[in-house]
Amino acid sequence: MGSSIRISEETKEKLEALKRDGETFDELLDRLAVTRTADDVREMAGFAEDGLRDHMKQKRDTLNESLDKRTSRSE
Repeated sequence: MGSSIRISEETKEKLEALKRDGETFDELLDRLAVTRTADDVREMAGFAEDGLRDHMKQKRDTLNESLDKRTSRSE
């Protein structure tokens, strides 16, 4: 059995912009909802050398900027 959640029109528009062709909202939310435990984060944090860590931060920032641009176009 499904359930309903209330979201603002603005949030709905942002989610629609992220939705892939043929993807349901349930599939979209499942794709976006990544479960991470504190142990997962600690385990991932220790593997990178300083140069790799800086590279990963730069790539993350670039991806975030790209996402911000794509989602702001739909507003």
